[in-house]
Amino acid sequence: MAERDREFAEFVEETSTALRRTAFLVVGDRHRADDIVQDALYKLYLAWPKVRRVGNPFAYARRVVVNAAYDGGRRPWRREVAIAELPDRAGPDDFTAGHAERDEVLEALRSLGPRQRACVVLRYYEDLSVEQTAEILGCSTGTVKSQAARGLDTLRRTIDQRRASQPL
Repeated sequence: MAERDREFAEFVEETSTALRRTAFLVVGDRHRADDIVQDALYKLYLAWPKVRRVGNPFAYARRVVVNAAYDGGRRPWRREVAIAELPDRAGPDDFTAGHAERDEVLEALRSLGPRQRACVVLRYYEDLSVEQTAEILGCSTGTVKSQAARGLDTLRRTIDQRRASQPL
């Protein structure tokens, strides 16, 4: 039992940051992302011997995280509420411009529905194939392709609209 706990603790130490980042990108809220990762790690601990035997525990953990984030977004009391307050636009010499752009993308990600957000994050942030994304989300490859394309289109339009409405 001590060996199992040591292996699991090492796994958590190596992967928790990546799992938390993925959960955050899918749900758009750091606190919910932390809760989702904790729940996923609890489930993973219970199944640890089997997961270790089968192999690739990170893929299993990521799937649990994304499914929990995706399923939680479908509950009406869990949906995000958009905030109308936008930051000032940064100038080209501003060292915080990279952070502002990151924040702009994160805000635009929040405007996507849960399935589109999950598809975009898994395909373009996690760099998974269409087939891997479909397997994680439990849907067809066609659904992944269409949801990812629609999600990217929505992201582009959202960012373009926000930039057009901000003073120079």
